Amino acid sequence: MPRSIWKGSISFGLVSIPVKVYGANDDKDVSFRQVHSTDGGRVRYQRVCEKCGEVVQFADIAKGFEASDGRMAILTDEDFANLPLSTLRTVDVVQFVDEEEVDPRFFQKTYFLEAETAGQKPYVLLRDALTRENKVAVVKVALRSRESLALIRAKDDLLLMHTMYWPDELRDGAFAAPPAEVTVSDAEIDMAKMLISQLEGTFDPEAYSDSYREALLEVVEAKLAGASIPEAADTSAPAGDVVDLMAALKASVEAAKQRREEAAATKAS
Repeated sequence: MPRSIWKGSISFGLVSIPVKVYGANDDKDVSFRQVHSTDGGRVRYQRVCEKCGEVVQFADIAKGFEASDGRMAILTDEDFANLPLSTLRTVDVVQFVDEEEVDPRFFQKTYFLEAETAGQKPYVLLRDALTRENKVAVVKVALRSRESLALIRAKDDLLLMHTMYWPDELRDGAFAAPPAEVTVSDAEIDMAKMLISQLEGTFDPEAYSDSYREALLEVVEAKLAGASIPEAADTSAPAGDVVDLMAALKASVEAAKQRREEAAATKAS
């Protein structure tokens, strides 16, 4: 069982739910060490104080805030633990909203909420009430040395908490939009809808895998075994630009139909 990263209470109205918070994601990235390319020796870094020139141990490193006049405020773990902030130990529910109102761009990281023994009944109360009303709770919480906006929602038997970016942390993506004069015809939209219908289905995350990580591990295993490196797949794009969009859409629909028929035949056999 993973270790909890935070312990406190969810507070809405006069109801308090003591909970523990656990990370809901497990990063599966392939990790590498920095090494000398000629002999594979580990490359290590030393933390050196620019004032005294001494190598500083990790335990002696603190967080410092430099003011515009050069003064330095050094903050300790005790300073962070005793900030004058209500959300250090309490998740304050500030509003209940429809989930579709929240732009997914705000979502940052997902956590499991586990009720302490004394909080199990109000936990179930909040979970079931959110489910029946089809609402989510907008909250404020302090995690990992910063206060975050977050969203609590019911998922099966659990309450999940998604930390969120603050509005001023989202970039304006207007620059990436195509020019207004670029348009498509109704016929092209109808053909695109046909392509969508050929590719639509029920989302099954188990049907997908990280092909990049699999290919990377294949190369690593070959290197460790002293075997030849697997040949790269041909991922080159078709030559030239797509001039006839309608023709490309029709070809895509036909290809999707064929793949669907082949998949159905394979499943039936």
